[in-house]
Amino acid sequence: MLSKHHWWRDAVIYQVYVRSFLDSTGDGIGDLAGVRAGLPYLKKLGVDGIWLSPFYPSPQHDHGYDVADYCGVDPLFGDLAEFDLLVSAARRFGVKVLLDIVPNHCSSEHPWFREALAAEPGSPARARFHFADGRGPDGSEPPNNWHAMFGGPAWSRVGDGQWYLHMFTPEQPDWNWRNPRIPAEFDRVLRFWLDRGVDGFRIDVAAGLFKHPELPDSDDPEADARTRDSVNPLAWNQPEVHDVWRHWRSICEEYRERDGRERLLVGEVSVPTAREHAQYVRPDELHQAFFFDLLSAPWDADAFRKVVSEAMQDIAGTGSTVTWVLNNHDQVRTVTRYGEPVPEGSGLGAARARAAALLMLALPGAAYIYQGEELGLPEVVDLPDDVLTDPIFRRTGSRARVRDGCRVPLPWSGQASPFGFTSGAEGVRPWLPQPEYFAEYATDRAVADTRSFWHLYRDGLQLRRELPQLGEGDLRWLDTPPGVLAFVRGDGLVCAVNFGTAPTPAPVSGTPLLASGPCPAAGVLPGSTAAWWIADL
Repeated sequence: MLSKHHWWRDAVIYQVYVRSFLDSTGDGIGDLAGVRAGLPYLKKLGVDGIWLSPFYPSPQHDHGYDVADYCGVDPLFGDLAEFDLLVSAARRFGVKVLLDIVPNHCSSEHPWFREALAAEPGSPARARFHFADGRGPDGSEPPNNWHAMFGGPAWSRVGDGQWYLHMFTPEQPDWNWRNPRIPAEFDRVLRFWLDRGVDGFRIDVAAGLFKHPELPDSDDPEADARTRDSVNPLAWNQPEVHDVWRHWRSICEEYRERDGRERLLVGEVSVPTAREHAQYVRPDELHQAFFFDLLSAPWDADAFRKVVSEAMQDIAGTGSTVTWVLNNHDQVRTVTRYGEPVPEGSGLGAARARAAALLMLALPGAAYIYQGEELGLPEVVDLPDDVLTDPIFRRTGSRARVRDGCRVPLPWSGQASPFGFTSGAEGVRPWLPQPEYFAEYATDRAVADTRSFWHLYRDGLQLRRELPQLGEGDLRWLDTPPGVLAFVRGDGLVCAVNFGTAPTPAPVSGTPLLASGPCPAAGVLPGSTAAWWIADL
């Protein structure tokens, strides 16, 4: 019997960066057994599901996003038996499990790429990738002027003189999705994991699978490579990609028809406008796609209102729901992004991050929480160069876009590193060093302190489940003074955010259900604070 409840439409999913969540083996690297051990914590927090970062066999040049085997588990993280235990345990807790799938590129150690390197130019093995002859009299110039998004050229030369395309790093060759062997192989991969009981997939680089068939020069290659929000249109958002998502959606529907369980496809879709974003979540394509405009918006009431309004008009208008996100494994954490990097977490950035969390949880649709976000972790900005592992740093030599600062292993307990993250022998340290001030953010301390970020998230998630006004639906903006946003959900739930630092009159009277900071009193909303009320409007 098919379920009538579309669980994903208003779900709250917790992103687990596996290598930084919890280490069960004592080697300083988080693993699948650690995720299983953390399920009671996540259930208590109140999330609906988890998204696991890649745990497949990989040389780890990009922390698992360089996949050597799409149907296995890297020994760093466990094995297939441990994965099956995790899925079974998650089901007992009522927690959905999403996997991160990487269809744009693989590892240079994938068997098919090794076969391609050993094969002749023009061979079927090379046709699975983008191999091409170079330019110039001796072919010593790359086939075009494209730049990789992690720095440097997008082409590398092999021994026989040909070049291959990699839009990220040389260790991550791009698949050629125009070759029928590639979609057929990913059909096999999807079914392998669906047969093991997963509830869906987060799709990496979901707009980037197809490249222009002629591989022409870009008009502005340096701009194309500057950020993942300013990508090469010749290698991104090509029309053929939508056929892939229609086919993957049909596979998910096939499984749903068997047992009534809906499987979710949520895409990492980085395109310039909400209208282009909406094309990926049409009824027969992806169920959802991350809406990054909220994450990238400056702390400004007008900017936030514009982002939310465009999303509700263009994305929700397709029949899907907006998928909100404020943090992830590629971005500077909100506590730091919204203010000065205050290690103690008691500064302006922390107050704004708390307010943004309540805003996000009050918006219609789904929300994704990145691990440590619920603890109020700031970005670790002072990691020494010799511990940085992000390939962006290796490729560019610059710390400007390095992502290691948001990937430092979680603190669980205690007053000193490793803060309960690993129980390894003396001398075994977490794979990235944890700063001393992480003691203030340990989960045991957060759970015990009712004023903590953790309790704000837990209380917000509980109200989100209990109140019929929250979750899926629509919103209506209220008139407010400059610097304040307020909207109504359903029958009288009001969310208001004061983006300024000075107190302002609250948009409604009464005692709020939940506030991100000091409880509004006498009709006043403190600065850098959000609150929820039930109001008679």
